[in-house]
Amino acid sequence: MHYAETPPPPELDGLVEAVWTLDVGASDWVDHQAVPDGCIELIRRHSGRSVWRREQPELFVTGLALRPAVLRFSGDARFTGIRLWPWAWHALGGERCSEFADDWRLVRGDSPLATLLAGDGDPMPRLGAAFREAAPPPLAAIRHATSVTGLARFTGLSERQLQRICARETGMAPRSYLRLLRFRTAVAGVQHAGALLAETAAASGYADQAHMTREFKSLGGLPPARARKHAKGPFI
Repeated sequence: MHYAETPPPPELDGLVEAVWTLDVGASDWVDHQAVPDGCIELIRRHSGRSVWRREQPELFVTGLALRPAVLRFSGDARFTGIRLWPWAWHALGGERCSEFADDWRLVRGDSPLATLLAGDGDPMPRLGAAFREAAPPPLAAIRHATSVTGLARFTGLSERQLQRICARETGMAPRSYLRLLRFRTAVAGVQHAGALLAETAAASGYADQAHMTREFKSLGGLPPARARKHAKGPFI
């Protein structure tokens, strides 16, 4: 499996998390487990087949994952995906992500969203045009927050206001969304060669390594020591 990510340019920071490509490159069907990362994925499959819960179309969007998902790909499957923050997905006119958590939705070929992943070309210029007049909302600061209190202090919003905004944009409470982001940081951290698990736990905001291990089992389905052996991007 060849998986690669391209980070967004500065003007898309807080809106686009990454553009990624995946080429399964296998002789038969394979299973991969994807884990929660707090983002919405707009995905075009260029070839092959894919199954999650049910057979997927060529163009679809996946909602916020709250638990690990086992994905099945045919060996010739090849994808391009855009990883969006929830508020950016809504800014593009996407349906409320709270309506399809842990699931996916078809994106119609005549939808304006389909033009973002037209053909095999780099979608970043089209994303730049789509978000030309947009700016990340105050909630985007949650990506760098460690607590709701700290987020409120940084944004100048009350915790009650943050509760309402986060519920609208993510379908969950700020603390619950922060949990997904903390886990996302830890999944990336265990992929760093030579990093000690205790150091990764501390850098990710966990109380200790045992706390991180519990979260890996809950959100990823396996302990971090096992995850680090197979982790590649969002797959473990």
